[in-house]
Amino acid sequence: MTKVSSILERPKGSDMEMSDRRSFLQNTGAGVAAVALSGSSVAAGTADQLGVGIIGTGGMGSGHTRHLASRTDVQIRWLCDVDAKRLASNKEVVEKAGGKPDTTSDLRRVLDDKSVDAVFIATPDHWHAPAAILALDAGKHVYVEKPCCHNIREGRLMAKAVSRSGKHLQVGTQSRSTQVTIEGINRIKQGAVGDVLVAKAWNSQR
Repeated sequence: MTKVSSILERPKGSDMEMSDRRSFLQNTGAGVAAVALSGSSVAAGTADQLGVGIIGTGGMGSGHTRHLASRTDVQIRWLCDVDAKRLASNKEVVEKAGGKPDTTSDLRRVLDDKSVDAVFIATPDHWHAPAAILALDAGKHVYVEKPCCHNIREGRLMAKAVSRSGKHLQVGTQSRSTQVTIEGINRIKQGAVGDVLVAKAWNSQR
């Protein structure tokens, strides 16, 4: 399975802090939204918790909320969405798990908070690259849903933001790591369906 290696790790801090965060990340497996987190948790407590902001609380964002809210080594400090109903629904999930997240419709408030170590971006597609770049420049590690950008230019700007910030960025392409997908790709490469001339896809979501 794909590991979310080092995405949320603090570049500075004590050896114990670094170890705790490595343990968290090493136990992060591929799954729904790549945060169906499994494995042991670090000791509960503010010093051992990763401060997280979730930007976009729709389908994938609400999945992030549910999985992260269940962990003792993560503290969801912000929920951000322009949809007040989605925001309220996600806040309720976090509060039921014992959290007390702030909410906002302005992602800049999340990025201005120094206690936020990382953000999960699950906005509509056209906001993926701009939000990721703003977050990196604000000193946050980033997990962003696919597609990470609309064109090569945006992708290059994201890569430059990673370089100048020294932070980590991961894109949610976890499905590529599933065994069935790997097997399907291998069969196509081995000629099981001949030369591929046309591919069609359907989306059953509303």
